Amino acid sequence: MTVEEFEEFYAQTVTRLTGQLYVMTGDLHEAQDVVQEAFVRGWSRRRQLDRDGRPEAWIRTVAWRLAVSRWRFGRRSADAWKRSGAPPHVEGPGPEQLALVEALRELPAQQRRVMTLHYLCDLMVEQIAGETGLSASTVKTHLSRGRTALAHRMQDPRVEEAPGA
Repeated sequence: MTVEEFEEFYAQTVTRLTGQLYVMTGDLHEAQDVVQEAFVRGWSRRRQLDRDGRPEAWIRTVAWRLAVSRWRFGRRSADAWKRSGAPPHVEGPGPEQLALVEALRELPAQQRRVMTLHYLCDLMVEQIAGETGLSASTVKTHLSRGRTALAHRMQDPRVEEAPGA
């Protein structure tokens, strides 16, 4: 298959194959992932696919095997967690964490990135500057403005302001 033939083959079959794998797996996102991965693997073998004469069957088989492998890996991981005595369920985020995530989403992207690198990744200003390409003073400005913005957004509504404050 030439590049153009493979692109045409992809365009004609990706939806059908995704639908087939969706029915097989019961998970649309998983079906989309494994079909895409199968096409990626097929790209490097496109000359052999043409000789086989059944490229769609090859992609479908590879996608199915990928889905089974992922399912087995997930199953083994779950079994390992059970054997280790780890709790089977991790509690979701509480209201405070959800409020923080929502407040962070309201920050400009660069501020949010700098705040994350500093507070979650525990990077120093110079390290953040090196990673982002910003100057150290710009990083400090983003940190200061981000803290101020979060302080305003994260005020606890249960705490009343003192009269005259």
